[in-house]
Amino acid sequence: MVRLGKIYTRLGDDGDTHLAGGERIAKRSERVEAIGAVDELNSAIGLLRTLAMTDVDEAIRNEADTTLRRIQNQLFDIGALLAKAGEKTRQITQSDSVFLETQLDLYQEILEPLTSFVLPGGSELNGHAHVARTTCRRAERTILRLHEADPVDAPIRMYINRLSDFLFVFGRWVACRRGEPEFLWGEA
Repeated sequence: MVRLGKIYTRLGDDGDTHLAGGERIAKRSERVEAIGAVDELNSAIGLLRTLAMTDVDEAIRNEADTTLRRIQNQLFDIGALLAKAGEKTRQITQSDSVFLETQLDLYQEILEPLTSFVLPGGSELNGHAHVARTTCRRAERTILRLHEADPVDAPIRMYINRLSDFLFVFGRWVACRRGEPEFLWGEA
């Protein structure tokens, strides 16, 4: 269990921070950027989950409570791994990406094949799924920049890539379950 005492330490006032292992690092570093991008993604999914938990559709509420919660926990694991928490943190494995792929396949069973690109929106919940998806893509780019300088485990890179696909299909699945239209590119 993590126990946090005082939240402010004044140690970061000059632009440095500590990683989980105690190493001091500049807040502008690629590693801290990656940790922050994953944190931002987790917040976007937290908002998506909060909205989905209030939906009238029980299946959407269940997915929010199970799948989105699991994803948030895994993102916290990724953030800790990027912060070099090491053995203290559950490792991300290929099976985590396989879980996302399985969910994608289940959602796609009820979806019509796409004939065009989808424009974000249609409902608040669908819109937030797209915001989370684009936030995920930014987190992926940030992690890949870090990887160029300091290798990031392949399962983490794979998971973040698969997660953006998941969020895209989750948004489509939600729209389908709710009987909402999808906005397609090129339609006036």
